[in-house]
Parts: sequence; C-alpha cells; structure tokens
Amino acid sequence: MNFPARYYQVEGDRVRCVLCPNRCLIAPGKQGRCLGRKNIDGRLVAVNYGEVVSMAVDPIEKKPLYHFYPGADIFSVATYGCNLLCPFCQNWEISQEVVSGRFVSPEELLRLVQKSGSRFIAYTYTEPLIWFEYLLDAGRVMRGAGIKNVLVSNGMINPEPLQELLPLIDAMNIDLKSIREDFYRNYIKGDLNTVLETIRVARQFCHIELTNLLIPGMNDSDEEIAALTDFVAGLGRDTVLHFSRYFPRYQEERAATPIRTLTRAAEIARRKLDYVYLGNAFVEERYRDTFCPGCGNLLVERSGYQGQVVGIKDGNCQRCGQKADFVL
Repeated sequence: MNFPARYYQVEGDRVRCVLCPNRCLIAPGKQGRCLGRKNIDGRLVAVNYGEVVSMAVDPIEKKPLYHFYPGADIFSVATYGCNLLCPFCQNWEISQEVVSGRFVSPEELLRLVQKSGSRFIAYTYTEPLIWFEYLLDAGRVMRGAGIKNVLVSNGMINPEPLQELLPLIDAMNIDLKSIREDFYRNYIKGDLNTVLETIRVARQFCHIELTNLLIPGMNDSDEEIAALTDFVAGLGRDTVLHFSRYFPRYQEERAATPIRTLTRAAEIARRKLDYVYLGNAFVEERYRDTFCPGCGNLLVERSGYQGQVVGIKDGNCQRCGQKADFVL
C-alpha cells in the first residue's frame, strides 16, 4: 500500500528521509536503505504500510522482556526491512530484502490480537521503527482497546518522531549492539549516539530492557563490557540488561560465542547492575531467574522462555518487603 510517509524534505527531484539518522537521499523511483520508504513522484511514500510478513504468538520472555508481565503471551508482528546492515542478522531473510506478505489494516490486526487471547502486541523480528506510520495508527487502535504496545528495536530513530511515538508505547527492548561508535559506523552502518539518546528518552516514557549480542572478537572484551555497563548503570541500577549469545548467520561466519564469555560479561555487569541475564544459551538458574537484590529471595523462576512469578506479593518481595522492579 502506498501510504504518505512522514518526516522528509524535498531536495529537487529527490527526497531526504529524516525519520532516522541515515538521512537517506532518495532518487525518483528508489527506496531508502530500510526498504520501506520510496520516492514516488517527488513524495516520500511508506510502501511498507500494513505489509505484514510474519505473525506469531510468543512468550514475552522471548522478546526478551523479563520484568514486564512475566509469563504472559504476546502477539508478535513484523514487516520487512531494517535501517541497519548487520552482517550477523538473525532474521536477514526478512530484514535485508523486500518480502511479499499481505496487507493487514490496524483494525484487522486488533482483531487478530484479540482472537489470540493476548493483551500485548510486539512489533518485532525486523526493525519496527521503519514502520513508523503504521505504528502510530496500529498503536492508537491497540491503546484504545486496552492492548499494550511493545517495541523490539535497534533504537535508530531521530528525536522528533521518537517523541511522537513514545506516548503510545508501554515497553521496549532496545538492542545496544556496542558502546563503540566505530562498531556502529563501520560494522553495522548505524549511529551510536542516536541509539544512546533513544534509550535515555524512552526510559522516561515506558519500561525498557536492553540487549547486547556478544560477538567474539568484535564487542566482547572486558573493557567494552565494563564501558557498556557504565552507561547502563547511569540509567539506574535497576535497569535490565540481557547479554545474548551470537551464532553465525547471514554474512558472519565466526564461531558462536563461548558460554564463558557470557558468564564473564554477566559477572562484570553485576558489579553495578541488579538485573543481568544471559540469553540464547542453556545457563545456570542464577543467569536466568530473578532474585531480590535486597535479600536474595527468588522472585521469578524461568525455564526456557517461560516465566513464573513465585516470590512477589502485592508488588513486593514476599520475604523482605522490598519493592519488586517489575511491571505486573
């Protein structure tokens, strides 16, 4: 569907998209890097509006969100495309190519979510921020029906559209892929400062959790993990951080992340953060369950992607009474 896009400037017969920091200058008939926005007759058009290529019902822990309604199921939906060029992309078949799907209006999407029985929707699998116009419309429809909106995002969006979108969002998991600008600029073709600012601002509007995919030899040194932890801790000791295991996919062929790298990262981060988890790997309970930072009581128990609240009563730890850092 050719839906009028927002956030662009006309420069002669070209249009410059200013939704994200890529600021693509798009020639007539061409698409921007994200594949979802096209110059048609001198206007920027959201050609991905309502184009759905994947839908599923997932455990909310799979997003991953560990402190937002643990144990819930969440309806997940995606379009094609992305505004980053990660050579290790796990979903490259739909993020790096235009993929045929079917048009789903915001109203039909609501019906599908309600039919699933879930009270939550995640815009996920690819980069939802490039679906901006659809996010606004679907987000309003969901909010009006009492469905909570979740973004699983790389955080690559400019400040003005972010401010417009965030009032509709209840939770985000944001990929902080590295704390180094050269990693973003040279390896994945993005902008670190934009992502950091998205994280800072989003925390003021909604629940956030952060995920760092550890890639051997690229972003897994003790120094980088410590620097990333310092940024996260600056948001608050209660900020949730996930370290995720990389596996070779798409154009990246280096071996999978050793488990010892993940556990080392967790121990470094736990010096300054209360909630650090490991994903994409079979690990000990202490790296997947949640314990009260005050007394060590087990609050949420997890097996695979399923979570169960076991030690929280009326929003507090059952043993010591400390407020539990969860949205329940």
